[in-house]
Amino acid sequence: MSNRLDADLEERLTPEQWAKIARARGKVSEDVEGKPHVLIRYQARLLDTVAANAVTVYEKGRRTGVTWAAASLAVITSAAEKSAGGMDSLYIGYNLDMAREFIDTAAQWAKRLHGALATVDEFLFDDGDPEKQIKAFRISFPSGFEIVALASRPRSLRGRQGFVIIDEAAFHDDFKGLLDAALALLMWGGKILVISTHFGRDNAFNVLVEDIRAGRKPYALLRTDFDDALRDGLYERVCFVQGKEWTPEGEAEYRENIRANYGEAADEELYCVPSEGEGAWLPATLIEARQDETVPVIRFEKPQSWYELPRHIREADVKDWLEAEVKPVLARCDSTALHAIGGDFGRINDLTVFWPLAIDKMMKRHTPFVIELRRVPFEQQRDILFYIIDRLPRFMGAGLDAGGNGAYLAEVTAQRYGAGIIAQVRFSVDWYRQNMPPLKAAFEDATLVIPADRDQYEDLRLVRVIKGVPMIPAVRTKGSDGGKRHGDAAVALALSYAATRSRVQVYDYIPAYAEDEDDDEDGEIDALAGYRRGRLG
Repeated sequence: MSNRLDADLEERLTPEQWAKIARARGKVSEDVEGKPHVLIRYQARLLDTVAANAVTVYEKGRRTGVTWAAASLAVITSAAEKSAGGMDSLYIGYNLDMAREFIDTAAQWAKRLHGALATVDEFLFDDGDPEKQIKAFRISFPSGFEIVALASRPRSLRGRQGFVIIDEAAFHDDFKGLLDAALALLMWGGKILVISTHFGRDNAFNVLVEDIRAGRKPYALLRTDFDDALRDGLYERVCFVQGKEWTPEGEAEYRENIRANYGEAADEELYCVPSEGEGAWLPATLIEARQDETVPVIRFEKPQSWYELPRHIREADVKDWLEAEVKPVLARCDSTALHAIGGDFGRINDLTVFWPLAIDKMMKRHTPFVIELRRVPFEQQRDILFYIIDRLPRFMGAGLDAGGNGAYLAEVTAQRYGAGIIAQVRFSVDWYRQNMPPLKAAFEDATLVIPADRDQYEDLRLVRVIKGVPMIPAVRTKGSDGGKRHGDAAVALALSYAATRSRVQVYDYIPAYAEDEDDDEDGEIDALAGYRRGRLG
């Protein structure tokens, strides 16, 4: 199994290494004529994402200019006529200074984009409590719409309609109440943008982010940490504003100084990692609640010297084992269910684990069986995997460990079954960040069935939250057979679950025309006939 933490090394790059990367990258914030783009790449992505989604959530590092870009979007939205999608923009920061700063920024954008504007003024907003009038700010446009900066109270949104921006959401006293109030505005065509750095793992903002990653909330999610921002041109913009010349060495020094200023808080403040996040990922009771004693775990282990035997002997051994142990459990698979498989590769020290999942009509994932291989040569691992995939009913895809030596097995499997349905996964922090929360949600929502096996239980318990991301730590455990394990079953399950969430593609041959028996009574071709005879039919 490849090193799970390789992608985390970038955060530990020395200034010399970062300067080398920046020099190879070159400047990215200018057009072909050397003029700076108005928006940095990630700022432009924000505008595109909000345009395409009703609710957008943005987790970010500190001082990356996301709110600055949001102010431009507020101006574009509120300056437009209603026929062009115009509406009021309602900004909510957690204090009065934030409100004033946002309005000032929006006013600058309005002058830049539209020349003159109506008025920027202050007023007292009545949120329903006559004893508690709220000081607010607004910009009015000839379109009839306005940008209004309101106080951080759910009642501020009462009776209003438009584009809601909740800034630094993690620091609001009642963020959940604000979001619930804002969601009501979607009924009449409103939009919502939630922006924040993190403020603890149990904070309502991080809970929302995890719900989106787990698929519980159908919202768009963007993420830009400090290094992401630098790669997209943040320091180049700093140099432009300060009238300095950009150099790779200057960017590396800037990065190092900012990180040093934040010290131990850098993970949360700069790298979107909520604090208090180091610990076991899955509670023991949650794992045990999803176990089924009838699900078999089939193990095939050989001595290291076995690979030296002639190929025909190894192939015969594998064939006999497959026919005796694996064929019967494959025959019991539900022929009506879609099936996927995940595979974590090991050759000498670690295990190879193949973990199939069946999706029933209620979208529940059932484990029909699990295969564990120890000290099995490359060719025989390939033969075993092909044997299983060839016999899985309605096979929809696989996720295979393609790091290190696993690249061979992942590649030949993609060549045989199609790269469109065989995901060759090279593990990264971002892969774990995107794919582990949905798996945990399946445990929590009782939509997953796994074997009642002690070794696999321990593999799942090994997963730790490292810098806010569930991953396999660089430690090994001892299995019930005395052999080493490295969370192999947990990774195989994560790969399989990710494959079940991927888009289904048919890979078998489908005839261009239906056979006679599939023709309609009027002689028209049944367009679904080929699909029904395909691999998924």
